[in-house]
Amino acid sequence: MTKTRLEAFSDGVLAIIITIMVLELKTPHDTSWESIFHLAPVFISYIFSFVIIGIYWGNHHHLLHTVESVNSKILWANLHLLFWLSLIPFATAWVGETNFENFTVAIYSALMVACSIAYYILLRVIVKAHPHTKGIEESLEKQTKKGMFSLIAYLTAVPLAMYSSLGAGILYVFVSALWIISDRNIEKSVNESQK
Repeated sequence: MTKTRLEAFSDGVLAIIITIMVLELKTPHDTSWESIFHLAPVFISYIFSFVIIGIYWGNHHHLLHTVESVNSKILWANLHLLFWLSLIPFATAWVGETNFENFTVAIYSALMVACSIAYYILLRVIVKAHPHTKGIEESLEKQTKKGMFSLIAYLTAVPLAMYSSLGAGILYVFVSALWIISDRNIEKSVNESQK
């Protein structure tokens, strides 16, 4: 499989995930502010999950810049990541419909742990499959450090959510802020290695 095909497939899956999430936003049956207010938890969970999917998409895009050829390990590691990401619409709907009930937020946090681990596995498989130049390796190591910090935050959010869904939400926002700007160091390192 070529890198282009892997990127196209991944982009398609992520687009479908976002589409499924937006379908959970049901239109109100009347025109009152109260009917819109009742949709707020579903809408907030959608916005947050949309941002998370966007962050994964952006960083996945930059990560795949380092791939020269795709082997079966990269293929399966990528599918592993997409599997966990594909569960986000389910968790998003559940959290929104239960008005951020502690148990559902804890399950959402556990899903974030699984997504983080899957992204880390993909990153490590790519590093192993490609003997990179020093600049690319350094860039990927920076992502590894951010990834470990994120994983610890999400692991903390699982038990924290059982006591405070707001506390877990604050951790999500903090991790999202850490990743919201894709790592341009990878792009820069790839461009330098191609010169």
